[in-house]
Amino acid sequence: MKTRHLNSIVRLLSIMALAVIALFLQSCDEKGVSLKKTVTGKAGEVIVVSDKGNWEAEPGTALRNLLAVDYPLLPQKEPSFNLINIPKSNFSDLFKSHRNIIILTISSSIAEPKVSMERDKWAQPQLVIYIESPDREGATEVIEKNSELIFNAIDQIEKDRIIRNAKRYEETGLRPLVAETFGGSPYFPNGYSLKKHTKDFIWISYETTYTNQGVLIYTIPYDGKNFPSLDSLISAQNEVLKNNVPGMLEGSYMTTGTEIAPVMKNYKYKGENFVEVRGLWEVANDYMGGPFVEHVFYSKEQGKLLVVEGFVYAPRYKKRNYLRQVEAIIYSFDWAENFLNK
Repeated sequence: MKTRHLNSIVRLLSIMALAVIALFLQSCDEKGVSLKKTVTGKAGEVIVVSDKGNWEAEPGTALRNLLAVDYPLLPQKEPSFNLINIPKSNFSDLFKSHRNIIILTISSSIAEPKVSMERDKWAQPQLVIYIESPDREGATEVIEKNSELIFNAIDQIEKDRIIRNAKRYEETGLRPLVAETFGGSPYFPNGYSLKKHTKDFIWISYETTYTNQGVLIYTIPYDGKNFPSLDSLISAQNEVLKNNVPGMLEGSYMTTGTEIAPVMKNYKYKGENFVEVRGLWEVANDYMGGPFVEHVFYSKEQGKLLVVEGFVYAPRYKKRNYLRQVEAIIYSFDWAENFLNK
């Protein structure tokens, strides 16, 4: 009996040791051991480490004009990012784990203005942007010169965190279903569920008492020659929405809002060319509405375009973070051949 008891203890200790080793290995990266904590701070927040004088002068104004600009096409104005100024003397360990950090340094000992970036310096997944200059004028100029780089870096890491969690905590079953129907699919995090599925339309949503984040995947006709104009895309989109997304009242249905015109842009992400359309949706014959963003791809099926659209309904809340979440989900779209055999 004593031997059996001793063997049980040994087995238990072995299991515990293996668990510790697995945890240790999981915290290692290519550079070696990493025991960094998870980032802190709210989604969309950026800490700007800067002396008050520089923050209130031209460099701080340049950062506010760049990062606190209105998030595009929301029903009410919201900044793209919320900026929090922390003086360098107060930049303690408490703030070093924040998700997005800009460190503005102006000193005569600096040779020339420059912008550099570092990932996961004090926490992960973290972005730290360094802006250095011998004077305020140089700092302002280097911010304006690198405005697109700075904005896109913060915007992308915000999306990357959402995509990372969607992959880590994926709602299994949804991606294979979408991929089988359309040849590709985004990743859907826990909580999303199938709401409607036909041979050429899928609606997946995450719903709470007061919010609805939806992803619509569907195809529209394409003549194979000229890419449709924005008006043609919206017209085709409205026909699909009318037939597939009914409202709460009889005779009501989702459609594209007309009070503010949608905007179309060309993008390339991870080697994939697509068109992005942003705008506002509303419900015909009702009073519901909100923002949407969609990506339009060339479908694997001849004579069609594939649309992956995310929308938000959150009448009681600000909508920027909700929209950024569904936008990140549609950014995670990939063709089936890239993930089904992995």
